[in-house]
Amino acid sequence: MSPHLDAGATHAVENQPPEFAPRDLWRDDLALREASDREGARPFVEALARYGALAGDGLYALAHDAHRDRPRLRTHDRLGHRIDRVEFHPAYHGLMEAAVGHGVAGLSWHQPGPGAHVARAALSYLHHQADPGTSCPLTMTHAAVPVLRREPSLAEWADKAAEPHYDPRDVPISDKPGITLGMGMTEKQGGSDVRTNTTTATPDSDGNSDGYRLVGHKWFFSAPMSDGFLVLAQAPGGLTCLLMPRRLPDGSKNAFELMRLKDKLGDWSNASSEVEFRGARAWRVGEEGRGIATILEMVMLTRLDCMLGSAAQMRMALAHAVHHARHRRAFGARLIDQPLMRTVLADLALEAEAALALSMRVAGAVDRAPTDTSEAAFARIATAIGKFWICKRTPAFVNEAQECLGGAGYVEESILPRLYRQAPLNSIWEGSGNVQCLDVLRALAREPDTGSAVWDELQVDAGAEHAALVEKLKPALLEGQAIAPEAARGLVSSLALALQCAVLARVGSPSVDAFSRSRIGPGRGGVFGASPPLDTAAALVERVLPT
Repeated sequence: MSPHLDAGATHAVENQPPEFAPRDLWRDDLALREASDREGARPFVEALARYGALAGDGLYALAHDAHRDRPRLRTHDRLGHRIDRVEFHPAYHGLMEAAVGHGVAGLSWHQPGPGAHVARAALSYLHHQADPGTSCPLTMTHAAVPVLRREPSLAEWADKAAEPHYDPRDVPISDKPGITLGMGMTEKQGGSDVRTNTTTATPDSDGNSDGYRLVGHKWFFSAPMSDGFLVLAQAPGGLTCLLMPRRLPDGSKNAFELMRLKDKLGDWSNASSEVEFRGARAWRVGEEGRGIATILEMVMLTRLDCMLGSAAQMRMALAHAVHHARHRRAFGARLIDQPLMRTVLADLALEAEAALALSMRVAGAVDRAPTDTSEAAFARIATAIGKFWICKRTPAFVNEAQECLGGAGYVEESILPRLYRQAPLNSIWEGSGNVQCLDVLRALAREPDTGSAVWDELQVDAGAEHAALVEKLKPALLEGQAIAPEAARGLVSSLALALQCAVLARVGSPSVDAFSRSRIGPGRGGVFGASPPLDTAAALVERVLPT
């Protein structure tokens, strides 16, 4: 018996990795620091560094409690009054307070200037690693601001959504320094086909042309404790976007009822609900009948956050796998020193860096879009391409990272099961894969400048494999080649790989040759780690998480 064991003890705890956190998510992520710098976020580096340290320590710990104790719906108070209130664990509010206060929801708007969208994207990426659930209301609040600013009568809503102040109280917005916003677009009979919505918006009889009464339902009503919600409903002039407040200016609760909370696969810290509108007050955002056009700007921003969120999940899963492999020994050696494990980790590292590089490139395009038409065209189509590909790759990626931990990656005390449940969400939210691919076809057919913008982005020396793929894409991008709907996924997959490779090449990434050979070349594998041997595997893994 070991002299370190008490009498009766059967084993010593050894060959186990130390705790992953606390960890500085900004300092440890070389790829993020490089991408933020090259896309224009240098003025915000100090803010990013502060949040990276916080996200990998205090917020990382809060997220475990926020996911363990899920939100609860209270439809009535003890006296029988209808309250439709969702109660959260205090950790949820701690996460929201930190995120809003550091600009995850509003930095783009309350600190506008070159690089602000890139910095906000980096903040979102850092926050999502700690807690993806709260990213839902943060994203919707961020994306709603430019839409609300189009309506002078809604200026108070836009201004307070941009403020770095979180106030969870269920009171009118006049009593709050800052607010959050949710959405209610889809209905059970239509899903993504929002033109089939049956909720009606009837103009108020008091002569207020912007005021409406909503009657109907929403199948997914996100973040139901938000202060206001952007919804789509059928007004006399057609499908229209409206802002529905939770509390009316006089303090009374608006006329809607939360029917139940969704029992979701993951995303447990955040609440999603079903709702019935029973004459709820709402105000028009944009013109009647132009509801879809009104929300298009929001869609680009929320799709970007889907890309960033999936890239963040890749990053967190990979960091845990590398951390484990560095400290765990099996068959006489550390896992990370065993050739096949190192190959798997290096292949995952390639995927994660390419996902981040493309996401931040799109964030840069969004930042420059107001003054650069080419960047605006690129952002328009690249958000759909990137959302499809990066979000689709994440579930398999997280599962591979789980496998690196063995059984330890399958128990709830690890973060990996939570990441695995979360992984499919972004590919479904804001339009499924088919919706994204068909949107790419629509953009190429109706907006030729989008194809030209992608073509220009691909004009870089990224190896023979990349050059051959780019040439195959030329008819679709520049020559108006009609693509059958059933071929859309193949085209968009190729576009995504070509763009990722081009972005890596443009920034001089040491990963570009390995990415081109393993993702585009003839020997590419069908699973992670089955690609051609990577002579830079050790360097790729070291770049993920410096020792």
